[in-house]
Amino acid sequence: MDSKALFYKLVSFSNAVHHVTNELTKNATTHAISQVQYSILEFVFVSNMVTPSEISDCLHTTMSNTSRELSKLYEKGLIIKTNDLQDKRRTLITLSPDGKKLMNEVFDIVEERFAKRIDNVSSEQLKTIEQAIDTLQSTVFYR
Repeated sequence: MDSKALFYKLVSFSNAVHHVTNELTKNATTHAISQVQYSILEFVFVSNMVTPSEISDCLHTTMSNTSRELSKLYEKGLIIKTNDLQDKRRTLITLSPDGKKLMNEVFDIVEERFAKRIDNVSSEQLKTIEQAIDTLQSTVFYR
């Protein structure tokens, strides 16, 4: 397969991933948070500790929008802001206990939806999917 065809397959796959992710996470929380705020919480949840600029870069939002949404999440008690010990100018974002609780609740719902989605997939196919994810993670989607 040539690289151009592979690239277009990747674009199509990425689009499908975003669509399915939206389906799995839609209305997964009863808390009054926006989709952008949810995306921030999810990114912090899987990354553990991030800077506002990392959030902005990953979510393709401006720093001013990211800062505004982080302030709202901080006011709701869902994140903790701390200064980096090595660089006091740098702010680090982590989830608060309430933020972790919220994300665990959301992930329980999302996991249940995912389980329904793969309910009829054979164990052989699941193994193939797992191997494909591992391969993509180590070769294309590494950080």
